[in-house]
Amino acid sequence: MSSLFNPFSFKEPHKNCGDAAEHPRVHYPPVHHPPSQLLASAAGLGSLPLYQRSYAARRNLAAAAVGGRKITHPGKAILAGGLAGAIEICITFPTEYVKTQLQLDERANPPRYRGIGDCVKLTVQDHGLRGLYRGLSSLLYGSIPKSAVRFGTFEMLSNPMRDSTGRLDNTRSLVCGLGAGIAEAILVVCPMETLKVKLIHDQCSLRPRYRGFFHGVSEIIREQGVRGTYQGLTATVLKQGTNQAIRFYVMTSLRNWYKGDDPRKEMHPIVTAMFGATAGAVSVFGNTPLDVVKTRMQGLEAHRYRNTFDCAFQIMKHEGPQAFYKGTVPRLGRVCLDVAIVFVIYEEVVKLLNNVWKTQQ
Repeated sequence: MSSLFNPFSFKEPHKNCGDAAEHPRVHYPPVHHPPSQLLASAAGLGSLPLYQRSYAARRNLAAAAVGGRKITHPGKAILAGGLAGAIEICITFPTEYVKTQLQLDERANPPRYRGIGDCVKLTVQDHGLRGLYRGLSSLLYGSIPKSAVRFGTFEMLSNPMRDSTGRLDNTRSLVCGLGAGIAEAILVVCPMETLKVKLIHDQCSLRPRYRGFFHGVSEIIREQGVRGTYQGLTATVLKQGTNQAIRFYVMTSLRNWYKGDDPRKEMHPIVTAMFGATAGAVSVFGNTPLDVVKTRMQGLEAHRYRNTFDCAFQIMKHEGPQAFYKGTVPRLGRVCLDVAIVFVIYEEVVKLLNNVWKTQQ
């Protein structure tokens, strides 16, 4: 290696070449090559122009340093996120159904359900097991684009903020998560959640009006216009924005803690699931009050409230602060499972896509 940094220095000639005095040691000033030139030479880029060699060397260095968790191409994030969302909602929807029913079971009226078990029992008794999946189609149609928008937006926002090792710091992950949540709320979640709540709420009435998803959607749009699918937009933006900000912040913090100074350290799917469940639990306790307000604003009796803030005021006035945490237990179970499944499937699908879809990211 010394010859690499001092290529023009000569050692003392061997004695059989003559007297040392006649052949004194010759020294030339050492030539120092910039690191980019050394990297270029090592990578076989010496024939390229200087500016191209410098760029190629930096790109190779960054790609090599990223290691375990490379920067994810937004296209891969969209595909992986959509698939993860579809699988997750099919597994966890019954808990979402129970949570929504309990939130709609307002205390101002005689409560219909005594708890989670009673809600499940009466639903199965009246509608069979399929009753626990009423409204699934609206969520299934929306879960694919919702997760696609969420992860695609997060990667697009976070990629420019990562350092040379591909690491994203905790504060920036919170900002990127907030942006991802707002994007999914406006583009997908608000109309999807409005339709889901209306379909579930309709089932509670003595004479259900909607025969299915498409009939329900057509009736809602016919009576209320497209605006009828955007009830509770403010509450939804607040809920989804804080939701994803909390989840990505916790997930990134745990990932950075686990990997420490070694960005190449692999995370086992079980570890990813545990971190995802933790992120989900924190988000539940952090924004369930917003979820309760959003659900009320999207129900069939949303006309009782002037706006999101009036809804929150009315809940506090008539039902007390504990009403803001109605449905927390079933939501906790669903969300922990939801986030764990989504992050595990997302990470594994991205790994698969990296093998079949070659990109520079």
